[in-house]
Amino acid sequence: MTTIRQDDFIQSIADAFQFISYYHPLDYIQALGAAYDREESPAAKDAIAQILTNSRMSAEGHRPICQDTGIALVFLKVGMQVRWDATLSVQEMVDEGVRRAYGNAENPLRASVLADPAGARKNTRDNTPAVVHYEIVAGDQVDVICAAKGGGSEAKAKFAMLNPSDDLVEWILKTVPTMGAGWCPPGILGVGIGGTPEKAMLLAKEAIMAPVDIQELKSRGAKNRAEELRLELYEKVNALGIGAQGLGGLTTVLDVKVLDYPTHAANLPVALIPNCAATRHIHFHLDGSGPAELQRPSLEDWPKVTWQADAATATRVDLNSLSKDQVAAWKPGQKLLLNGKMLTGRDAAHKRIADMLAKGEKLPVDFTNRVIYYVGPVDPVGDEVMGPAGPTTATRMDKFTRMMLEQTGLISMIGKAERGPTAIEAIKDNQSAYLMAVGGAAYLVAKAIQSAKVVGFADLGMEAIYEFEVKDMPVTVAVDSQGTSVHITGPKEWQAKIGGIPVKVV
Repeated sequence: MTTIRQDDFIQSIADAFQFISYYHPLDYIQALGAAYDREESPAAKDAIAQILTNSRMSAEGHRPICQDTGIALVFLKVGMQVRWDATLSVQEMVDEGVRRAYGNAENPLRASVLADPAGARKNTRDNTPAVVHYEIVAGDQVDVICAAKGGGSEAKAKFAMLNPSDDLVEWILKTVPTMGAGWCPPGILGVGIGGTPEKAMLLAKEAIMAPVDIQELKSRGAKNRAEELRLELYEKVNALGIGAQGLGGLTTVLDVKVLDYPTHAANLPVALIPNCAATRHIHFHLDGSGPAELQRPSLEDWPKVTWQADAATATRVDLNSLSKDQVAAWKPGQKLLLNGKMLTGRDAAHKRIADMLAKGEKLPVDFTNRVIYYVGPVDPVGDEVMGPAGPTTATRMDKFTRMMLEQTGLISMIGKAERGPTAIEAIKDNQSAYLMAVGGAAYLVAKAIQSAKVVGFADLGMEAIYEFEVKDMPVTVAVDSQGTSVHITGPKEWQAKIGGIPVKVV
């Protein structure tokens, strides 16, 4: 009989969530480094370079890889011979560990969990409660997986109840392009097959916690149907040409994971859940001897890739004197280095702006000839101007785009991933442009921020309107004033190219 002490368990959970906030799993980052080496798309290669550079910076600085420090997810396998020396429930202990991790003064993590999800949506302020999955198994240890799952990748989860005769691979290949780039590829794709609807989703989520080993599988060959599916889907999903950040390229997924479970004769449940460029999880065991000891990876094992601002390949832009004519002249795929002052705002700020405009109320800030950055940053520590401040998924602001362009004087926007038809039409009608920053490069972006202050809606916390002054912040023109979207043209171009070079997709 093993005794697990309450304090040891809580401390292990707290340590784990701090650890994964700044350390990528080494297998993931090395697989991404290999993808960088073989990538032929300049846009995708640049995006991967930013992600790799950001990863090393986060590991060195012990600051979050991504500003979205995720919803806390814990898988527990509790041995039947385990005894708890605790006054709190397991859920309460997990929540206390999460609370300590997210409130750590040296590396505070962004609180993103909202209670009353269909009503007031009030921030719980400490990222609790965690989502905990329990399983009682044989043995005398507690097996723990902690993961911090970002909202952008969670939003792209898919599920279908197929008929038994339906082609599962065909459904996945039709579904992945509909996910867009908001899940920040390259990442891991988890597939859950069978059971019941909720079981399939759980299988898909659990699958993406496994190590990246697709190259080893390719070398030894498949031993069962699930492994055959992994190999088939890995090749065919990458052949879609979606590429890093959806810009078009050779690598969309670094691995595909498949878990299955027996199901009813009338059903074929299938779930699809991606893990993003900020893949964050860790696996450890508790045996009663004390808190878990988490082994720090060696920075020498990180890929030797460093992204730097390069005025030879990008155009420097002065935001303080930016005009509508300059914005209208930007070309699709053009790299820009932004300098000067920009405003920020995301879902809650846009909703409040819409409400104020409808009532004829004056806005707290003038958006005329300004650029807005869709971001919810992490609070700064020490001498930081701002904590990690990567972009959030831009499509959530699509329904506000025409309003912002036509009623506030805004002339451009910055976010993550593609824009939908509604936003693209508004951008074209107003001769505006949408700029894409790399999701998964939040700490790198933070280093470009020279000053920051709240200028509106302070009560919204990380969703307040800030004014950032930036120096050489890297972005790409993703939608130009003519409505051309690189998230449409890029994947089409690379899908065609990959069709002619299948040996390159490995």
